[in-house]
Amino acid sequence: MTEAAKLRLDRAHGMRRLGDMIRIRMFEDKCAELYTQERIRGFLHLYDGEEAIAAGVIPTLGAEDRVVATYREHGHALVRGVPMTRVMAEMFGKAHGCSGGRGGSMHLFDAETNFYGGNAIVGGGLPLAAGLALADRMQATGRVTACFFGEGAVAEGEFHETMNLAALWSLPVLFVCENNGYAMGSALARTEAVTDIHAKAAGYGIAARQVDGMDVVAVEAAAREAVAQIRETGRPMFLEFLTYRFRAHSMFDAQLYRDKAEVEAWRAKGPILRFRDWLLQSGLLHDEDVAALERQAEAEIAEAVAFAKAAPWEPVEDLHEHVLGPAAPPPAPPAPSGERVEITYREAVRAAISDAMTRDSRVFLMGEDVGAYGGCYAVSKGLLETFGAERIRDTPLSESGFTGAGIGAAAAGMRPIVELMTVNFSLLALDQILNTAATLRHMSGGQFGVPLVIRMATGAGKQLAAQHSHSLEGWYAHIPGLKVLTPATLEDARGMLWTALEDPDPVLIFENVMLYNRAGEIDAAAGPVDIARAAVRRAGSEVTLITYGGSLFKTLDAAEALAVEGIDAEVIDLRVLRPLDDATIMESVARTRRAVIVDEGWRSGALAAEVSARIMEQAFWSLDAPVGRVCSAEVPIPYPHHLEQAAIPQTPAIVAAAKAAVGRG
Repeated sequence: MTEAAKLRLDRAHGMRRLGDMIRIRMFEDKCAELYTQERIRGFLHLYDGEEAIAAGVIPTLGAEDRVVATYREHGHALVRGVPMTRVMAEMFGKAHGCSGGRGGSMHLFDAETNFYGGNAIVGGGLPLAAGLALADRMQATGRVTACFFGEGAVAEGEFHETMNLAALWSLPVLFVCENNGYAMGSALARTEAVTDIHAKAAGYGIAARQVDGMDVVAVEAAAREAVAQIRETGRPMFLEFLTYRFRAHSMFDAQLYRDKAEVEAWRAKGPILRFRDWLLQSGLLHDEDVAALERQAEAEIAEAVAFAKAAPWEPVEDLHEHVLGPAAPPPAPPAPSGERVEITYREAVRAAISDAMTRDSRVFLMGEDVGAYGGCYAVSKGLLETFGAERIRDTPLSESGFTGAGIGAAAAGMRPIVELMTVNFSLLALDQILNTAATLRHMSGGQFGVPLVIRMATGAGKQLAAQHSHSLEGWYAHIPGLKVLTPATLEDARGMLWTALEDPDPVLIFENVMLYNRAGEIDAAAGPVDIARAAVRRAGSEVTLITYGGSLFKTLDAAEALAVEGIDAEVIDLRVLRPLDDATIMESVARTRRAVIVDEGWRSGALAAEVSARIMEQAFWSLDAPVGRVCSAEVPIPYPHHLEQAAIPQTPAIVAAAKAAVGRG
């Protein structure tokens, strides 16, 4: 053990550790009581029996270090220094809670103490912790991130993806597995082929050990040594603490999966009882000291309950607060240079990445094959040689892991660009995108944002068959907390990334595969573009054609064909699928009185259905015809070229729909 890691146990130290454990236990006993009174609702997961781990590990961290916890995180928050008054108010769901009442029992956040929250998704906090540590490694801050999780998380893919990333990139993370024997009601032996959890981490080359989690002295000694080693080497460490929860998994749990004798056997070696008795027997503490600690905790709890009861509810008028961050003013368009340059869509995106990395040292690109290979679609070709492997970061094939790491790095102040090779692969990262990126600001009451950009290829046309060819951007446009962009023009390919990287929220950019080779001229001074507005790409007076992404140029071709037949069509490029620019759509439809929506998503539940519904809600009395839709056929995208082309919107179908809208079908 290093000198810095040595544990010197004196009276004051013993009082602090015992006091922390008593404080946690009594707080949760009160929470259980309040739950039966329906003051606390939802799920309530108590830490009863596991107090030694939070009490032993968290004090070994510095104030600047970070903590990521699980849904059983009340003890972690209290030991970390989150005021009990604010924790209790959060349990009540009150506006003065540590998460503004928006997180509840499972989602306690506190920016002041670098407490990055509980996480209700089993294993979901692991990639977040890796990303926080990645940001610290890249910025050489010297911080350590402690990540707490239960043994049930080791069955999740995110556990293994994170272990690999942490070892591969030498991330300063202390992984703390609180092995209480049961993942909800599933005993470890019934769910894991190998029950030696620390051996799983060791299999990834991470220094790992198993510790008695019921002994607060052993816990603290192990944690001190691990933290000191992380600070010295910069490499991750893994501690598996064998512990037990005396209460149910949650207050809903009838505990039919274990017998009372097992629980009582573990209670006999409980961490508070064990440490208290040792302190008394050793003469470091006396009965009156223990009584004083209990009185202190009781008084603090009474104050916290009174605070929570008196705290106000957040007004209903604030319902939409903390979904997105403060809106930035739209960027000023750059002054034209007078010089035009020939460029492809692919080159425009590459130039946007390069410019961003040159402007801002916080920006980095990571994803599968973005470095040495140059990107699946050659977008990042040459960037590795320019910016190096730290900032053009090749990842394993672990979409959830590295996307979650990007989220964590963004929450820690970096500006990551995560590249997912294709939209179909993004579904492997959907948990992190939906449950973390889109919700972190809201659940934390606005304390933590995720200024992250995720790019991915989308769409059909290259005969890549069903698992590489779908258009799922409409699915993501369904999710509050995200912004969804679909650049089609060279200017948007060049400028949307610029603006997105300055946005406080997660931005998803969908690049249609059929656009990468599209070439044209662009102003040499092209720069940032507005990511909040649709664009009228062709003015017209008789029918509005609404589209985005890969279908834009087919729709413009359809408008030209319609013009030959004397039909004047206006073409709107949505560009931004979330938030939709209703104003531009409705202004156009009010003039033309007819609308056709072209969408490469499937017809059922497509983005086209949403746009159509909004037109019906806001402009129904302006319409002279039903809203038309041209969408992909309701089939997985086929491999044969002729079937693939038949499955997605084409110009003739757009022309036919527009003619039907104007009564000339």
